[in-house]
Amino acid sequence: MIGYLIRRLAMTIPTILLVAAAVFVLVRLIPGDPVSLLLGEDADPAQVIELRASLGLEEPIPVQFGYWLAKVAGGDFGVSIASDRPVLPLILQRFQVSASIVIGAVGLAVLVAVPAGLIAGWKQNRGVDFAIVTVATLLLSIPSFWLGLLMLLVFGIKLGWLPVVGYVTFGDDFWRALGYIVLPVATLTMIEIGVLTRMARASAIEVMRLEYVTHARAKGLAEWQVLARHVLPNAFAPTWTLVGLILGNLLGGIAVIETVFTLPGLGRLLVDSIYARDYPVVQGCLLFTAVIYVLVNLIVDLCYPLFDPRVSAE
Repeated sequence: MIGYLIRRLAMTIPTILLVAAAVFVLVRLIPGDPVSLLLGEDADPAQVIELRASLGLEEPIPVQFGYWLAKVAGGDFGVSIASDRPVLPLILQRFQVSASIVIGAVGLAVLVAVPAGLIAGWKQNRGVDFAIVTVATLLLSIPSFWLGLLMLLVFGIKLGWLPVVGYVTFGDDFWRALGYIVLPVATLTMIEIGVLTRMARASAIEVMRLEYVTHARAKGLAEWQVLARHVLPNAFAPTWTLVGLILGNLLGGIAVIETVFTLPGLGRLLVDSIYARDYPVVQGCLLFTAVIYVLVNLIVDLCYPLFDPRVSAE
C-alpha cells in the first residue's frame, strides 16, 4: 500500500507541472495586452514600458514561466486587474460556494444511484429494471441549464418555496444559505443520478455473473445478503472511479448552473474574468481548477484499494 501511495504521488507532480505549463501558454495566446488594459489606450508610452518591465513581460517566455511558477509555488497568484484584490483569496472564497454545491449534489446522487443501479442489475430485463433505466436515461438527456430554469420556475416563482436570486454564506445565516443552494444541488443531483445509475447497473450485472456470487447463493444466503456482502463491494469500484471524474469536472465546470442560479462560484468567476480580460484571475482559475481535478483523482486512486484489494497487491 505504501509503495502504491508513493507511485501515485510521484506521478502527480509532473502532471501538475505539465498542467501549469499548459495554462501559462494558453493564457498567453489570448488576444489583447494586459498592460493596455491596466493603463488604458491613452497611457503614456513610458508608463507602458515601465509596467511591462515590472510585470516581467519583456523577458523570454521560459523566463516568464519560471518567474510565475516560483510565485505560484509560494501562494502568490497575482492581483486581479478588475477588482485589485489578490487572486488566490478570491479564488478560495468562490471555490467554497462551488464545492458546497458539487459535493452535496454528488453525495446525494451516489446515495440514490448506487442502490437504484444495484436493484436494476438484480432485476435485469424486468419491469423494475426497465423503469430505472428509463428514468436514468431521461435524466441523463436533460440539459442542466433547462432543468435549472424549470426548477426555478416551479419551486421559486410558481410555488414560492425557495429564493430565486441571491446568495448568503453559511457563516452569515445557515438556514437562508441552505435555501439558496437547494435548487442548484437538486438540479445537479438529478443530472448525475442518470450516469451513475447506468454505471452502477452495468457493474452489478457484470459482478452477478461471476462464480463467487453463484457460490454465495448456493450456500443458501438470502438475496439481500448476496447483494450487500458480495455484489455491492465489488461492483462499486468502477462507480467510485466515475464519481472522481464527475467531482473533478463539476468543480471546474458548473459555470452554467452558477449563472442560472446567480451564485458567486468559481465557474462564474472564470466566465466573468474572461469577459473582463482579467488575465491573472483567468490564469489562476484555470490552474486551480486543473490542480483540484488532479488531486481529486489522486484521492480516488488512493481509495481504490479499499474497494479492490487487487490494486494494493499489484
